[in-house]
Amino acid sequence: MARLATVLRAIVRNDAMKEDPPQIYNGRVLALVCAACFGGMLFGWDTGAIGGILHMPATQARFGFLDKTDKQKADQEQNIVSTLQAGCFFACFFTGWVADRFGRRRALVAAGVLTVIGVVFQAASAARGTLAVMYVGRFVAGLGCGAASALTPIYVSECAPRAIRGGLTAFYQLFNVFGIMVAFWVNYGCLLHVPAPARYVIPLALQSLPAILLVIGMFLSPESPRWLAKEDNWEKATSTLARLRDLPPTDTYVQAEIQEMADQLEIERRLTGGSSPRALFREMFSIPGNRNRALISIMLMICQQLTGVNAINYYAPQLFANLGMDATDSSLFATGIYGVVKVVSCAIFLTFVADSLGRRRSLMATAASQGVVLFIIGIYGRVQPPVKGEPVTAFGYVAITCIYLWAASFQFGWGPACWILVSEIPTARLRALNVSLAAATQWLFNFVAARTVLTMQSTMGKAGYGMYFLFGSFCFLMGLFVYFFVPETKGLSLEKMDELFGVTEAFHRKFDADSETGAAGGGDAPTINTVHEVHAADKDGDRKE
Repeated sequence: MARLATVLRAIVRNDAMKEDPPQIYNGRVLALVCAACFGGMLFGWDTGAIGGILHMPATQARFGFLDKTDKQKADQEQNIVSTLQAGCFFACFFTGWVADRFGRRRALVAAGVLTVIGVVFQAASAARGTLAVMYVGRFVAGLGCGAASALTPIYVSECAPRAIRGGLTAFYQLFNVFGIMVAFWVNYGCLLHVPAPARYVIPLALQSLPAILLVIGMFLSPESPRWLAKEDNWEKATSTLARLRDLPPTDTYVQAEIQEMADQLEIERRLTGGSSPRALFREMFSIPGNRNRALISIMLMICQQLTGVNAINYYAPQLFANLGMDATDSSLFATGIYGVVKVVSCAIFLTFVADSLGRRRSLMATAASQGVVLFIIGIYGRVQPPVKGEPVTAFGYVAITCIYLWAASFQFGWGPACWILVSEIPTARLRALNVSLAAATQWLFNFVAARTVLTMQSTMGKAGYGMYFLFGSFCFLMGLFVYFFVPETKGLSLEKMDELFGVTEAFHRKFDADSETGAAGGGDAPTINTVHEVHAADKDGDRKE
């Protein structure tokens, strides 16, 4: 693994990479990250599959809306697509509690199992043409996808070394877009070579593949050492962390990281006390540093959806058709290329940008570039709209190229960077709750996009050009939001986030006040033993509530 450390140090430019021992960059961490990030592929595979499946005439005939009007078709497709987002949204309300109560690893296993069950229902409904079963299947699969969307970034960020945490957390987005790409090409291959009904049943059934791999991978992976520490299982936390870092448990680096966990947990518990859901919500919104982090996380996820990402991901075949590529096979082929662009761009981001350029600058730069290319597409739809049956014009090819440029730009910033930030900035006690709230926000706006995009396409001008102006305007505003409110976090340990957002200062003020008044615990520096004692008292208090 010395060679891996050498390569990383040549690529990643931050202080932590220079200071930390090379042994911590090893195959165990990479294997754990890849296993967990199949949770990202759950959503990506569905996103890439469903739009192309519903665009196939054979699917429309099977479900009885082939001969409907364009508006009726759009409504039916939006209903089917958005049912999954509804499941994802509801899943986020209990994901945080499940992750804190049972652990990140077991919660991810449950998410994979739920997704498999939902996919079975979807494939069965397509074989029989039963819409009600399709809705049930997509909602159940949505519960699994939504839970995994919150759990995967938490688990990866809690296990990753600080110097490359951004890049490893971005693997979530890489697996997401890889799933989208594979699903695009599966749709294209089935359209050309597979007869109905297998033409649309196979792409639906294959959505279970990443879910099965997620379950298998989690059975072979350890629990998050930070969750174990939060549960007061310090012996297991130390041994797990030592194994992930490929260092002895007594090594000073492992002991320092464990002590950082202990310090942070002590600070959090002395500021608030209690770990019931009510206490956690109070802690999140009553302490300014925690409240700011929660609001930043929520706003980042709103902004991510206002880029128009899922407007394009879900309905890429329809959008390419609207831009002049009328034939089903041509639009699906263009969509497949779109998927390749996303994967390559995301791979470049996590390798060269996430932990070198950082989160903040990449978000600001890509907000501007996304806005520019979306405006170009809107101008094309306004001044030279495509004519059905006519060849694509030169300006049309420019607009199609802009879709690809938009995809690349999104993967250099707003795709992976949002998940990196929302999973790394919260405190340990609030991480699951914070990410769950952010994910719920993302799924709510995702649902709105899935339910309205085709309507916007048909009502906001020829070829839906107004929609591109709308999303482009949002992109420019998002850049301003990042400039004024989002700090840089590259190279910082998770435990240093409290200091970045001012929570450590609040603790020291309270600690000093306790010392002056002779309050219990005042004047003693936090240690692992102190955390053990406070945590035991918290558990007793929770049982009495």
